[in-house]
Amino acid sequence: MGQNSCHRISLDGASTGTLHLPHDPRAPGIARTTLRAALAAHGLGALTPTVELLAAELLANAHLHITGPYALRILSREPGRLRVGVWDGDWRVLSGFREGKPGDGDVPPGDAEGGRGLHLVRACADPVGVSVLRELGASRGGKLLWAECRRDDLP
Repeated sequence: MGQNSCHRISLDGASTGTLHLPHDPRAPGIARTTLRAALAAHGLGALTPTVELLAAELLANAHLHITGPYALRILSREPGRLRVGVWDGDWRVLSGFREGKPGDGDVPPGDAEGGRGLHLVRACADPVGVSVLRELGASRGGKLLWAECRRDDLP
């Protein structure tokens, strides 16, 4: 993606990670590959199919609706539970995340080429949410759309 592009993931003892991505069509694929490796390295491989789907939908929305960089964030606060989120610098929230449950409302017709992503996220995650970061500075403003999932074989 060019010499000046920066891709980094930093993991600490709390099983958190951030991957900073430029607005490039290859960025979502790089993020999914990095996510699979990070989950495997932290013993969360059982969550990979669901977390990768959630991340893919959130990354696709960021890439489609903004023009600047974005970041994939992962957080595991307890065994078998993971939050995946995508940050971008635009504080405007997609309509499906504004009120009620993301994905509520009409499902697009079967022949529609888009519009199902938030419905997939809602169907595969519990809970989902958005954090609007209006303060500039450490958070750099913008928003973080997130979704959580857990392993079904753990209490």
